[in-house]
Amino acid sequence: MSIQMSFLGAAGTVTGSRHLLHVQGRHYLIDCGLFQGGRRMKELNWEPFPMDPEGIDAILLSHAHIDHSGYLPRLVRQGFQGPIYATQATCALLEIMLPDSAYLQEQDAAYANKTGYSRHKPALPLYTAADAEKALGLLSPLPFNQALSLDGLEVTWRPAGHILGSAFLEFHIAGLQVVFSGDLGRYDGKVMQPPAPGDQADVLLLESTYGNRLHSDDAIQDVMVEALEHTLQEGGVLLIPSFAVGRTQQVLYHLRRLQDQGRIPQDLPVFIDSPMAVEASHIYCRFGDDHNLDINLLMDERTCPLRCRETHFVRDVEESKRLNTRPGPAVILSASGMLSGGRILHHLKWRLPDQRNALLFVGYQAQGTRGRLLLDGAEQVRIHGERFPVRARIFQANALSGHADQAELLRWLETFSRAPQQTFLVHGEPESLGALQAKIQQDLGWETTIAERGTTIDLSAFARPTEDA
Repeated sequence: MSIQMSFLGAAGTVTGSRHLLHVQGRHYLIDCGLFQGGRRMKELNWEPFPMDPEGIDAILLSHAHIDHSGYLPRLVRQGFQGPIYATQATCALLEIMLPDSAYLQEQDAAYANKTGYSRHKPALPLYTAADAEKALGLLSPLPFNQALSLDGLEVTWRPAGHILGSAFLEFHIAGLQVVFSGDLGRYDGKVMQPPAPGDQADVLLLESTYGNRLHSDDAIQDVMVEALEHTLQEGGVLLIPSFAVGRTQQVLYHLRRLQDQGRIPQDLPVFIDSPMAVEASHIYCRFGDDHNLDINLLMDERTCPLRCRETHFVRDVEESKRLNTRPGPAVILSASGMLSGGRILHHLKWRLPDQRNALLFVGYQAQGTRGRLLLDGAEQVRIHGERFPVRARIFQANALSGHADQAELLRWLETFSRAPQQTFLVHGEPESLGALQAKIQQDLGWETTIAERGTTIDLSAFARPTEDA
């Protein structure tokens, strides 16, 4: 039987997760993510898809984050019409995330045309709200741990513990077992439950986002307090770039704990400048079995662990604009988490030049993003064609990451009952890929290869003989 895997994204880089599985003339796309980062990375989203999207039989998603799902409307726009399979919680999240992503695409194009900073005349959105709605119409939700039979293979979604609904995928293909890790979560997270055991694989595709580092042991709440003390003393504003799904809920949880402990003022206003963050929090209430929090839809702000004492959800653009001139102290959470687009860019333009303010990173910053530039000490950043000085204080809290670090990745690998015949490392930058490859080979002795974008691997050689052979 012919079984091949083509690495189309998240190979040699963190974003744009796309892996195409070919089984006897049928084609299954595993993840369908956007490339995020600098201009060169974003331009990859505009390249023609390597095969006719109408020829893809189905899409299988690991989770809802845009670097794993955000290319769906673009692929639908190019002709894909098949089913999109994902867990129930992932489908619920996509119902708010894909329209929001389309809105941002349209708004960025409109802003570029208004200000003239784009090289393209006119600037066009990668996809539209109508494309997103068409993609949502193709969703097929599935429960965890229930096998789905497709032509030529069987696939099961197992809990990955990264965000709500996140999964690693197990494939059974004529004697071949393939596991795609998706994004793996932490083992001691306050919000999400740990990833399920891996069990068995002949071929493993493993994420390596933090393959070269260990998360800090510093308590996340201590870093938050340090950043908040600066803004409280200076009367400034603390900006927290944060994905509306997953990371925002973690940040709110820890801010609420600090208020309950009396470490920060209970009347400190916290603004969630993301139209979908409140909807995402409601979805967390709907899928209580996926996480560790005791919450439900009937809770109010006094009892819900995902609400601060004075939480304000900012929905429309005019409200967001008014935040730019609002005096501190205050906290503003806004997307995107890597400063690649969205409302956070407008807040940065107003707040970065003022030393009274602070910027707290609570997630991974990919190479080429503004977030990485700021963490690396940039004295100015370019936003919407203009340069802005960086005078605000920069803080980082690695302990809040939703990704497993090197030790936790190895801990998950140790749950496999036997070594895969081949492990392909994906979803990582060169330094983390190289470090994790060396660590796996040194500690476990597994055959490990770094996947390269644009290559196709024959997996048939790793298949075990079937009983009928």
